[in-house]
Amino acid sequence: RVGSESMTGRFAPTPSGRMHVGNVYAMLAAWLSARARGRRMLLRIEDVDKPRVLPGADRLMMDDLTWLGLDWNGGPVYQSSAERQSRYAYALECLRSAVYPCFCSRADIRAASAPNEGDGFTIYPGTCRHVFEENPETVSGRVTRGDRHSLRIVMPDVSDSNAAVCFDDAVFGWQSFNLPREVGDSVVRRADGLFGYQLVVVVDDLDMGVDDIVRGRDLLRSTALQIWIRQCLLAGGFVPERPASGDAACETSRETFCETPRETDAGAAVSPVQPQYAHLPLINNAVGRRLAKRERSLDMGALRARGVRPEQIIGYCAWLLRLRSSPVPCRAADLLDGFSWTGLRNDHADRELNPADPNTP
Repeated sequence: RVGSESMTGRFAPTPSGRMHVGNVYAMLAAWLSARARGRRMLLRIEDVDKPRVLPGADRLMMDDLTWLGLDWNGGPVYQSSAERQSRYAYALECLRSAVYPCFCSRADIRAASAPNEGDGFTIYPGTCRHVFEENPETVSGRVTRGDRHSLRIVMPDVSDSNAAVCFDDAVFGWQSFNLPREVGDSVVRRADGLFGYQLVVVVDDLDMGVDDIVRGRDLLRSTALQIWIRQCLLAGGFVPERPASGDAACETSRETFCETPRETDAGAAVSPVQPQYAHLPLINNAVGRRLAKRERSLDMGALRARGVRPEQIIGYCAWLLRLRSSPVPCRAADLLDGFSWTGLRNDHADRELNPADPNTP
């Protein structure tokens, strides 16, 4: 099997409930992307958002992955661990010159922002950034007084040459996002003191040497933000615990976002400053909404209780990934030879999963 010698993939589930078919579909794709090249697969439990964590869900997820034949290397990494929390604090120190306090409530932001575009992003209007730039003493006084605030990372100005982040996705092709217009200053530490998801994902991927990232197409815009955070971290002196191959080469330059892509066997671009990305069409329920963990009829507990076999679920997900022409039962290992993103590149439409369909597990 061919591919980059450094290629390392990861599962990164949030333990907020039992996995469903949509989660398995994404995890199978991530596993195949790494294993088809003979590379490492790591497991990270993304439990940084403590209010969402369901006790015991991590153990159920690991049991389900093992049952499905989706293995990983080493033990799981928990974002909530003391070691990881210290790394996020270190990362914030590296970003000190690129962040500012934000005192806006969610209601304030909703009132001042344009409507969402459907991927969960609300572009921050820059209210507190303007105050910070024009009257830093006022902001410093509020922080000293203990006023509740988050920390936001600054996007470049619209006129800057590095205002656009570009990457070549293995499924959706060339992507370009204007950071100030399409992303906006984003939270890296929440007002409740928890580290922001977008920051911790970047820190974890750098520390774990992850350079093969597979996830849903609703995170395309998040990928642009994470590329920017990654660059700001490295420019601020962040040193990965286990640097991914190529990171050292970027040093402190921020002018490599739109460099000419280098083709890989999967058709995606790999540069010295960013991993290979593959974003997947979403799995929707029968009424067109993204499949959620609260839909118990299609979660792994319900499927296993009904006697559904792992081969049925893997075969169905292989069909959703357009690796097979029909949802015929198979093992994950059966899909390794000849694995390719070609089927998905030719079919970007979101999938509709209807429990009444006889093909559904």
